[in-house]
Amino acid sequence: MIEVFKTNVQKAAQSRLMIKLLTAHFPTSKVNFDLDDCDKVLRVEGKDLCAQRIIELLKLNGHYCEILD
Repeated sequence: MIEVFKTNVQKAAQSRLMIKLLTAHFPTSKVNFDLDDCDKVLRVEGKDLCAQRIIELLKLNGHYCEILD
């Protein structure tokens, strides 16, 4: 399963922190950001993903996050 999100993560340092956080919660997943994209895309690939939990984790850390259609 792959989930794709629009975020407001702007800096590489922020993305590294969010990747650490997400991989701690979803340890078998691949997580990456495309900060060059206008939507600052977050992609999470793996089994047993919960899109709502991913959104909550980013929001708890001060970032906007929504599923990208």
